[in-house]
Amino acid sequence: MGGIVGRDESQKALMQETKLEAKIIEAVRKREAQGSSMKSFNSIILKFPKIDESFRKCKTTFEEFDEDGNGSIEPQELKHCFRKLETKFTDEEIDDLFEACDINEDMRIKFNEFIVLLCLVCLLKEYPTAEQDVSRKSQRGMPNLEATFETLVDSFVFLDKNRDGYVSRNEMVHAINETTTGERSSGRIAMKRFEEMDWDKNGMVNFKEFLFAFTRWVGIEDMDDEEGEGNM
Repeated sequence: MGGIVGRDESQKALMQETKLEAKIIEAVRKREAQGSSMKSFNSIILKFPKIDESFRKCKTTFEEFDEDGNGSIEPQELKHCFRKLETKFTDEEIDDLFEACDINEDMRIKFNEFIVLLCLVCLLKEYPTAEQDVSRKSQRGMPNLEATFETLVDSFVFLDKNRDGYVSRNEMVHAINETTTGERSSGRIAMKRFEEMDWDKNGMVNFKEFLFAFTRWVGIEDMDDEEGEGNM
């Protein structure tokens, strides 16, 4: 076990965190201190339909902030979006979020990237506690992602066994083995799921990578592809 931990630690030492990534990891670790209610990877899979439904309800909000109607949100549109939502982020922080979620590096936020961005905003900002404040923000178009976001964080916490803010390959294998005890295919399943999450191939999965994988797992990227074909 010590060898496994050692390899994970050495991989983390090679990674360079941006200021935003450091904030995300810090926020995730604070949440991880509360533990997870998830009992198995299957319990996460069972949440897929409800999460998919919640994500798709954000489409109207996305279209509202896509001011020129080109199917994506540009940097200035995102800043307008944040002002309408009255979130307390500086222009620099908004730019950092945009860059972090623009995985295609085309200076456009697609719908799946918008979902991830909203989840990161939920993680980094404090939710209003007064019902009136919540109602006011809902009227401005902010989707009620809080319950879905909590499910996503809960799922990540379940996978991150050592509570360090990252999911390693070994932790993924452990999580899958808990679900598929005795099945010979469990190792292959774990590796496939891990590779789907580890898009930068550095051997460690952070919360943002996990969110992008989740959008694919519930079919959000397929939704974008279908709409793209319809517009051709």
